[in-house]
Amino acid sequence: MRLQKFLAHCGVASRRKCEEFIKEGMVKVNGELIKELGHKINPQIDIVEFKNIRVYQNEKNIYILLNKPTGYITSVNDQFNRKTIMDLISDVEERIYPVGRLDYDSAGMLIMTNDGAMTYKLTHPKHEIDKEYLVHIQGVPTLEKINNFKNGLKIEDYITSNAEFNIIKINKGNALVSIIIHEGKNRQIRKMCDKIGHPVLSLKRIRIGEVSLGDLPSGKWRFLSETEIAYLKRKTLE
Repeated sequence: MRLQKFLAHCGVASRRKCEEFIKEGMVKVNGELIKELGHKINPQIDIVEFKNIRVYQNEKNIYILLNKPTGYITSVNDQFNRKTIMDLISDVEERIYPVGRLDYDSAGMLIMTNDGAMTYKLTHPKHEIDKEYLVHIQGVPTLEKINNFKNGLKIEDYITSNAEFNIIKINKGNALVSIIIHEGKNRQIRKMCDKIGHPVLSLKRIRIGEVSLGDLPSGKWRFLSETEIAYLKRKTLE
């Protein structure tokens, strides 16, 4: 079977779009980057990855919401034998992968799925899906610092997009704040808080778009509802 046909059957995108993905170097077969459209595979033997996530043919799509505790890495395996989020998932036969990441010291909401097309679209910057975090920071920022945070900060080689920053309460000289961004760069919120001089003490993601963590206990997971799945699919078409 031709590679682009296999990708289309897996639900990654249309066959023509899959051809573009191959030419742009987004597809690997058995660990090797493939850019030729005539490449053929054996779906029963070959391992195909799109954006470094393995894709499967004719597989039931699974959508899970996990409340990740701190002390776990957002990976399906780890060469250093650290605890991974897969240690928290049980009774799921399908191979699933996280949509986006939370670093080792961060907690909260992770969506996990085997739907490669949804994963790609949800993590693409153009969709600008809000992500809300509850963040304990050291100290209490001034109004000027809050406005700087909201209007964009120079972090390394990029300037952050507009964000929301609201103080919820102050306790013992430190602030609990709600932060909403629609980007997802590595350790972005921590870097932004460092930039305004108020380092993160703890961080928890509680919402992605209209899908909320709710009262799901730390370390537990649940299947997304049909309404939540429909919402996420709708957002990726906008």
